[in-house]
Amino acid sequence: MITALYLAHLNPVTKAHVEIIEELKKDADVVKVMPVVFRDGDKEINSKSFPFNFEVRKKMLESVFGDSIQITDDYAFFAPFKKYMPPLLSPKSWQLRKQILRGVEGNFFSYTGDKTEGYMLKIYRLKPKVGERKSLSAASVKEKLYDAAVGKKSSWKEDVPENIIKVIENDWKTVEKFADSEDMTTRVAGMKFPKEGWSK
Repeated sequence: MITALYLAHLNPVTKAHVEIIEELKKDADVVKVMPVVFRDGDKEINSKSFPFNFEVRKKMLESVFGDSIQITDDYAFFAPFKKYMPPLLSPKSWQLRKQILRGVEGNFFSYTGDKTEGYMLKIYRLKPKVGERKSLSAASVKEKLYDAAVGKKSSWKEDVPENIIKVIENDWKTVEKFADSEDMTTRVAGMKFPKEGWSK
């Protein structure tokens, strides 16, 4: 049995993500998709870079794939996030690897479209397969969503599967909430973290 692990922001889920997951389904018996989650206790931390919470992203994935994939929140960072640094030397970062592999039986590989991320996954012995980076990025779709929320012309619906458009429209208050806000994230060692919860 082969399990494909897909660790990603998926914020929002785009046509490019759907294409990647469809490809993984051909290469593996089980596809485990893990949208990244940042938690402080029981609270999920969202920001302009990470607007949609785990449950909404799970709905996005289910609207396309139903139960043909596993969707888990095992790719979760717990505040204070600085405890995960530096990567490899921090025991917390190895604990994260255990979480990611929870329930995985038999052979597995992880997928990324990013060479640097592939290198990190290799160091953590997550057996990465580095694919072609898709031209459509979730960051660009997010910007288009924010444009739409402030009344600018926007083509975001072209980049998102029809079922997911409905999920986003049902959670439009989230898009409006972050459209005009400052981006409260910080980049450390090539990874983005919310500033809230970085240190306590």
